[in-house]
Amino acid sequence: MTAAPILPERHEWTVDDLGELPKDLPYELINGRLIVPSPTAVHQELCVELLLALRVNCAPEYLVSMDLSMRVDRRNEPRPDVVVIRRKHAGSSPVPVEDALLAVEVVSPTSTFRDLYDKAKLYAHAGVRSYWVLDPLQERITLTEYVLGANREYEQVAHTEDLFVTERPWKVSVDLPALTARKNDLLTPDGE
Repeated sequence: MTAAPILPERHEWTVDDLGELPKDLPYELINGRLIVPSPTAVHQELCVELLLALRVNCAPEYLVSMDLSMRVDRRNEPRPDVVVIRRKHAGSSPVPVEDALLAVEVVSPTSTFRDLYDKAKLYAHAGVRSYWVLDPLQERITLTEYVLGANREYEQVAHTEDLFVTERPWKVSVDLPALTARKNDLLTPDGE
């Protein structure tokens, strides 16, 4: 049995401190705060479905990936649930944020504020052109699409619980009622 890692105590973390962490520890650094996520199987299933929807029309020079570190600045190294990057970074981690076309976050009970506010501001300031937030915490899953405005703030361009269709970063459609049915099926105890 392996002992749980003991993390150094810090009130504020920087990317320089991340080298002290175990290499296999998944983490995010948001505004100097170290976050060690523990996603559910439903969360990961939704991430895979979004990845697959994005891959359908993905241009050859881009790559759709999950849970990939993006270097933003000294206090921020987020890991979007799904991200579209330039293919030339396929073997790199962290990836430079300026080469991300889209960041997607799937909200969980412990990440709502972070996904809707902290990360939105962070990605917008870093210049990520599009940001999607998938919210499975409601009765029906919703998807909100934001695009980067001239003032480096996101502007909401879509919010739906039905079929989501966009042209950013290319033609993508996501069947949200089907995702809601899948979520509900996964959360129904066996035999009911």
